Amino acid sequence: MSERWVYLFDEADGANRDLLGGKGAGLAEMTAAGLPVPPGFIITTDACRSYTEKGLEFPESMWEQALEAMAGVEKLTGKTFGGAENPLLVSVRSGAKASMPGMMDTILNLGLNDESTEGLAKATGDAQFAWQARVRFIQMFGDIVFGVPALRLSEIAEAARKQQNGARPAVEESIALVDRLQSVIYGYAHQRVPEDPAQQLELAISAVFNSWSNKRAVDYRKVAGIPEDLGTGVTVQAMVFGNTGAQSGTGVAFTRDPGSGVPGIFGEYLPDAQGEDVVAGIRTPHPISMMQDDMPDAYSELIEIADRLEKHYRDMQDMEFTVENGRFWMLQTRTGKRTGRAAVRIAVDLVADGLITVEEALGRVDGSQIEQLLHPVVAPGSTAPVLATGLPASPGAAAGVVVLDSEEAVALSEQGKPVILVRHETSPDDFSGMVASQAIVTARGGVTSHAAVVARGIGKCCVVGCSDLMIDETSQVIQANGIQVAAGEWVTVDGTTGQILVGEVETIEPELDDAYYSLMQWADEKRRLRVRANADTPVDAAKARELGAEGIGLCRTEHMFFAGDRIETVRQMIMAPNNVARAEALAKLEPHQVQDFIGIFEAMDGFPVTIRLLDPPLHEFLPRHDDTALQITDLKLQLSRAENLQRVDAMLGEIHELEAMLHQVSRLTEQNPMLGHRGVRLGIAYPQITEMQSRAIFTAAARCAERGITVLPEIMIPLVAFSPEFDHQAAIVRQVGEEVLGQHGINIDYLVGTMIELPRAALTAHEIAENADFFSFGTNDLTQSTCGLSRDDAPRFLGEYVREGVIKADPFQTIDVDGVGQLVRLGTERGRSAKPDLKVGVCGEHGGDPASIRFFDSLGLHYVSCSPYRVPVARLAAARASLESKQ
Repeated sequence: MSERWVYLFDEADGANRDLLGGKGAGLAEMTAAGLPVPPGFIITTDACRSYTEKGLEFPESMWEQALEAMAGVEKLTGKTFGGAENPLLVSVRSGAKASMPGMMDTILNLGLNDESTEGLAKATGDAQFAWQARVRFIQMFGDIVFGVPALRLSEIAEAARKQQNGARPAVEESIALVDRLQSVIYGYAHQRVPEDPAQQLELAISAVFNSWSNKRAVDYRKVAGIPEDLGTGVTVQAMVFGNTGAQSGTGVAFTRDPGSGVPGIFGEYLPDAQGEDVVAGIRTPHPISMMQDDMPDAYSELIEIADRLEKHYRDMQDMEFTVENGRFWMLQTRTGKRTGRAAVRIAVDLVADGLITVEEALGRVDGSQIEQLLHPVVAPGSTAPVLATGLPASPGAAAGVVVLDSEEAVALSEQGKPVILVRHETSPDDFSGMVASQAIVTARGGVTSHAAVVARGIGKCCVVGCSDLMIDETSQVIQANGIQVAAGEWVTVDGTTGQILVGEVETIEPELDDAYYSLMQWADEKRRLRVRANADTPVDAAKARELGAEGIGLCRTEHMFFAGDRIETVRQMIMAPNNVARAEALAKLEPHQVQDFIGIFEAMDGFPVTIRLLDPPLHEFLPRHDDTALQITDLKLQLSRAENLQRVDAMLGEIHELEAMLHQVSRLTEQNPMLGHRGVRLGIAYPQITEMQSRAIFTAAARCAERGITVLPEIMIPLVAFSPEFDHQAAIVRQVGEEVLGQHGINIDYLVGTMIELPRAALTAHEIAENADFFSFGTNDLTQSTCGLSRDDAPRFLGEYVREGVIKADPFQTIDVDGVGQLVRLGTERGRSAKPDLKVGVCGEHGGDPASIRFFDSLGLHYVSCSPYRVPVARLAAARASLESKQ
């Protein structure tokens, strides 16, 4: 017996969305429920996959089954497909398991030819209507089946309409238009729309199968995370017409507002129109509420059916309907797309309505929808030109004037001007400019580059990797796509889409409502994994707590060194000719560090704070080599022209200082600083730095504890590869701790641990764990060192890797489970084999990625840590991971 490829609506199991596709399953379920659905049949997704695998050939017996099903529809309607008397016309639509609105293809009025058009005219008593239907069919068929540009066909039809001055076209005019369209189609495709209805159907089914692979559908699936191998079903359904007079119409309605989630029917309809008119925007539709006055009986039926469908599917529904001469017909129902705000409101309301459980509600909202609630967004309907598009690294939206220099960003910000910092890429030296900016844009780098990581940490909108963006610092202009913007002119950055828009575009500030807090409370009750934040300042720490963080998983002390005028003191420390001078510089820094830590401990009262000791190489705190060399050259040029002896002496002194700094920059600069003299290696070479930072931490902790603040410091030593490295630094930390706490006469529980960010550390975790209180996996650097990828350079080709199927996802965004993930697993297991109660967490950006969180939860880690604005996303993802593990 041959395989079953085709099902009539009343034969199909509506629960089998995988086989029937979402549209077909909905039609089958509505038919089974006795709702008014025009009859039809479904060609399965299996048939689409077979068609693709066999080189665009229908699977064996599929066509015969389709013709048999068409005969069944003829019997149900009492009409003949393409017949001369009372002809049966059909729509042919795509319908994958996952909804992809507007991405694939639809053909209406299929079955019309010269003979059946006359038959439709007789059956309806309206020849004008029949020939208008034929025009619509020819346009859609020419576009979708033969690939004739839709714009060209619509221009011809529109020109004909203009000649009629808004009047309904005469039959002769429509016939002439059909001939004109057929001629244009022939010019493009060397064939006309066939007269044979069966041939029309065969070509249309092929076109819908082919539309699964069109560019817009492929692009949509990539963005939405829809698998490529699902295939699409094809629904062939008897046509009903909403354009047969005043008591006819068509519309799209939702059972709740998809923008806000507010209960109640929401949508639009058009009287005397076909369904595609609403979707395509050919005419301006009316609010659905007006239908209550125009067609009260049909409106009442819509309300009743909407209520039934929402209760049946237990979710907000997106419905398409047609009213034909007063008779109401349902053409489709599917789970409706919604904004993040609506997703949260609907999930919470459905729990209150008793339709779903708390567990189901948590599964209905994803991380990207939560992120939408936390950042400003570009107001809907923006028509601003797009300057460039990059990688959306940190969500939100912000407008400001373009600035190409961090110092200028600070200066303008202090004057009250909103600025957008645009750089080729950023470095720690840009930190103050980034803080001062409303948003950051870089031409290079990926979503875990410096700009991206820092921006997420400080809650700034950020777009990176704008490869088309040309930055001319000399001329102070940026340009892309033929558009030029000068420094000081306005742009708007959309961190949700990755677009840079020209001008000041309106943005909308988020407001968190009761539904959000209810959902987050449920998430906290259901999750096992704790969620901390990566935060470097008291302001960041306070924001993290506000968003539900249960501590700090990574406080990067180097960022504190860039605040205010501290950078000069740091440079004095680096340039110090001996240990005495270095100690003096460190002594100046220590009070600042103490105050920073006090602010963080205050914000995190009762919660743990993991503080990473100084990590980056020292040369990052010095000016760029080329900039310093240019300063020296410029000063020497000025010196050659100077006449004032006092000024000459001052310039000679300045040149001497700059030359000394240039020498130090040259001496400290490394070929591969990521694997160079940084982290624990820096602490071993300069133990005074470790001593100063430890003393600042314990002094701040003691002062806070004396004021009744519960302090739980966790001191983390970075970039450990060998256990003796850790032992060396841990001994300094613990010794300083005993001294400071002893001086204050106070006892504080603290931990000393390490950041596992090198493969060797994971492989020898059992050795390191003997003297460590905790591990925190730095998955950003662990990914770099394991995969041999630079997170700043790899984005140039990783996108292509994903598109070509070399890798499933960017490993800097979602943990590489089979590679890096196995080191996390192994490091955890080996560490706990030496110390069963070892606390283990993750502090890389993967700590805010839902797919990665699912993996970390399966390993039994204690916590994940991420940027403050991703904390709610991580809380929800951790809850979903816990629920999935129990299934």
